[in-house]
Amino acid sequence: MVAEGSYPYITGGVSSWIHSLVRSMSEHEFVIYAIAAEASQKGKFKYALPSNIAEVREVFLDSFLREEGRWGARFKLTREEAAAMKSLIGGDEHADWRLIFRALLSDKLTDAATFLMSRDFYDILSALCEEKYSQVPFTEMFWTVRSMILPLLMTVRSPLPEADLYHAVSTGYAGVVAALGKQRFGKPMVLTEHGIYSREREEEIIKADWVKGYFKDLWIEYFYTLSGCAYQYADEVITLFKRNKEIEVELGCPEEKIRIIPNGVAASDFDGLPRKAEGEPINVGALVRVVPIKDIKTMLQSFRLVKRELPHVRFHIMGPYEEDPEYYEECLALMEAIGLTDVEFTGSVDIREHIGKMDVLVLTSISEGQPLAVLEGMAASKPFVATDVGSCKELLYGTDDDYGQAGLIATVMNEEQISRHIVTLCRNERLRREMGASGRRRVERLYTRDRFIESYKQLYARYEGKEVAPNGGNRL
Repeated sequence: MVAEGSYPYITGGVSSWIHSLVRSMSEHEFVIYAIAAEASQKGKFKYALPSNIAEVREVFLDSFLREEGRWGARFKLTREEAAAMKSLIGGDEHADWRLIFRALLSDKLTDAATFLMSRDFYDILSALCEEKYSQVPFTEMFWTVRSMILPLLMTVRSPLPEADLYHAVSTGYAGVVAALGKQRFGKPMVLTEHGIYSREREEEIIKADWVKGYFKDLWIEYFYTLSGCAYQYADEVITLFKRNKEIEVELGCPEEKIRIIPNGVAASDFDGLPRKAEGEPINVGALVRVVPIKDIKTMLQSFRLVKRELPHVRFHIMGPYEEDPEYYEECLALMEAIGLTDVEFTGSVDIREHIGKMDVLVLTSISEGQPLAVLEGMAASKPFVATDVGSCKELLYGTDDDYGQAGLIATVMNEEQISRHIVTLCRNERLRREMGASGRRRVERLYTRDRFIESYKQLYARYEGKEVAPNGGNRL
């Protein structure tokens, strides 16, 4: 299983999904190919690994910073290989990945850094600049492309274990690695896409200060090209809800490859939860990592507006804040600047110890897939206020079912609307109970953990090959 920026280094979301799936598939042996940003994360796992994880193969994208090459080498790429590399750098959606892999893995390439300082690379980049970037300073172009391509080279040239099935849990670098496994060992590949990776990278780059304006398109097109590799190689693409499927088709994924398997939770896990004491103030909670994509700052601004209407409300942000310490400090500074009080950042907690004490749950993300936090809140019979991202609207309002509304949807970054919805629910206990009950019914019937696990058992069974690992289970 190939994961990028998630398991086993951070908790929640895709990481929880992987952990749950692996624990439930004890008949299979897994190797986790974990791609992380920084080597400082090495070995710092947030989960106790199940016994059917044989190995965690760690690859860090910042390892290229230690690479030193030599100038002026000549690797004698074929004309086709050079053209394929140019299409990769230039963001060609029809890039020939078979040739790109052949070029990147050639024995002629002694090391990645030397290739990016070679005459071959200079010729490829010069041709691309003449065609598309004639107004861009060549030196800036060279260093931008080098920093863009080197992590990919380092990743694909890292030793790749042989498996019976390659399962990528996103496109991007994870999707490329799984595709490489398919090409190298002739084994099937499955892709599960939670959020839309390329869209999320596009949003980040548009906002990023470290990318100059005229290089933003280059980076964005590059990530779309990486996603195209996963769509091209995957035998089957699993998505979580209908809108994601439509976007994947728009991005070039063949529709016949795509199948929907929604997330699921065990509603019974949320029975008998501890409740708040009689007479305690209203509690508003969020089950969320403190990172920019969750837009905690808009959440805090909405809490400020709620406080104007309901001074006694208390807020609880339940989730880890170590992943992005700078952002966490910015959130604390924002609270101080706007005079917001009664907000508790709990850090990582057992949500079942806290969620029953909440009256309203909130999610203010700017991008999501099908958030487990919303499903868990619904299983706990709690009404949600969520932004209109991913499948939040589908979860809370339903599609073609009569289970009733389970919360209120607001537009992204709209603190006034989010606060109005929170106030509406805080003031109406009957509405909270009705929406909580609707959410519980929808989860019990449409988003069960048993259905989710059984769907993946059947999926793996379809690709069961002749080669098996020593313990008799398939290796993934």
